[in-house]
Amino acid sequence: MNQAYVSAGSNLGDRLEYIKKSLYLLQVQEGIQINRLSSFYETAPVGYLDQGKFINAVFFLETVYPPHQLLKVLQEVEFRLERERTIRWGPRTVDLDMLFYKDLVLDDAELILPHPRLTERAFVLVPLVEIAPLLRHPLTGKSASQHLDELDQGDKEGVVRLELEDRG
Repeated sequence: MNQAYVSAGSNLGDRLEYIKKSLYLLQVQEGIQINRLSSFYETAPVGYLDQGKFINAVFFLETVYPPHQLLKVLQEVEFRLERERTIRWGPRTVDLDMLFYKDLVLDDAELILPHPRLTERAFVLVPLVEIAPLLRHPLTGKSASQHLDELDQGDKEGVVRLELEDRG
């Protein structure tokens, strides 16, 4: 089985429900097993700022799919949950980004691995560190925790853990 880390985010409608639905749709997909899920975090938008706050999480999965096929599965889940791509980094029902796929380094027209901006984003690193603090970035050699430590404290403070009874 191949291992991957994926981030999930939503800032439209019932944000938490969209993330939960995306996790469900992936979990029932033959060939995918979600093994770890971070807490849910509320975060301010990045890039395009004229939009509502996000709920974000990171999960670890195992899959039989090669990376490009896993990407297609993630995009199909986004499509099924009515994701529209109108504004770059704009509002969305759900966004699923592959962060890592094993220790693969890949850069082609469809997919860049590891995700090119993950080391700059507290909304990705905080939940990633929660479930995989020692995970090493194959290009930098640094752990997820080390990358988080390098971020500005203000960025980290903007990632607020939601206190929920049930994450499933």
